[in-house]
Amino acid sequence: MSANYKKLGEIVELIDERNKSLESSEVLGISIDKEFMPSVANTIGTDLSNYKLLRMNTFACNPMHVGRDERLPVSLYKKDIPAIVSPAYFMFRVKDENKVFPDFLMLIFKRDNFDRNCWFRTDGSVRGGITWNDICEIELPVPDLKEQEKIVNIYNTITNRIQLKQKINENLEKTAQCLFEKYYEEANLENVVLSNLIDVRDGTHDSPVFMTEGYPLVTSQNLSPFYINQKDTNKISKSDYEKINERSLVETNDILMSMIGTVGNVSLVTDEKVTFAIKNVALLKTSKTTEYRNWVLCFLKSSNFTTWLNETLTGSTQQHVSLGEIRKISFKIPTLNELNKFNLSTNRIINMIIKETAELVKLQELKQLVISRISGM
Repeated sequence: MSANYKKLGEIVELIDERNKSLESSEVLGISIDKEFMPSVANTIGTDLSNYKLLRMNTFACNPMHVGRDERLPVSLYKKDIPAIVSPAYFMFRVKDENKVFPDFLMLIFKRDNFDRNCWFRTDGSVRGGITWNDICEIELPVPDLKEQEKIVNIYNTITNRIQLKQKINENLEKTAQCLFEKYYEEANLENVVLSNLIDVRDGTHDSPVFMTEGYPLVTSQNLSPFYINQKDTNKISKSDYEKINERSLVETNDILMSMIGTVGNVSLVTDEKVTFAIKNVALLKTSKTTEYRNWVLCFLKSSNFTTWLNETLTGSTQQHVSLGEIRKISFKIPTLNELNKFNLSTNRIINMIIKETAELVKLQELKQLVISRISGM
């Protein structure tokens, strides 16, 4: 596969349509994952007529934090109903859609190489902004329209499949939680303290030396409900890994919970072979008491746990919860006979979620392969 390289300035043109007639009041921002999102800015009393008006197939980007985030937040607007963005954003569109599809250009913007090029061109300010002229100087691979269409179709097919599986998982989790709530409302449940039911530990308190290769050190940001993202972790030596595991050995069917940052993220360890250590993460050893796994997992995803967490969190700058507090969590549990019935109902659901999640991970990897294919043009 080959492609001509063109400067972005040859492909797009800057536009500046303002919301003069107040056509829209929906203010959007752009995440570093290159998705539009509701703006977090306080716009009460703000004159929205000066905001820039987004229409179908219009791009917007925030040039102000590229040096800090090492990414250019940029996204393609795909709705029929207009929205608005900050006057500080750059807004642009493809000059000729008979030469470049907007959706294909958006895939190029998702490449790591594009973000690196933007980062290299940032100014010397604290946040590291980038000018429109510097953005326009970046060279991009542009194959013929047929190849562009092929790549976009493959990417969209994968994306649609991912969305379907995410919806399936959402429904399965809701089903499991409904079953849990039904059992939890029973009056004859016994109150227990978490540490009296299962062993609760945490990861290392040290700061091991990070390496280019080695064993993954999982933190709270690596936790997904039924998946541990080990690719985006720091790596540690074998000796550090073994030292951490002397007190906090993670095994299949254990439950992990974030203790700092986004506190309360819960993940069931589904890896057949666990080769990572943990830091700032609580370890609930349900691998040793698997009969409690489903019940504890559902409790940690319940409104009762959310209430407890909100009442327990400490820290003004960065919220956290201590291991001692986690160990003292009090909740209700049914008799062993009722617990077995609950497990029979939820095992199949959780196994289905694990299967769907494994496929989701593969699909996400496939999406990245499609984008990397553009890099190899």
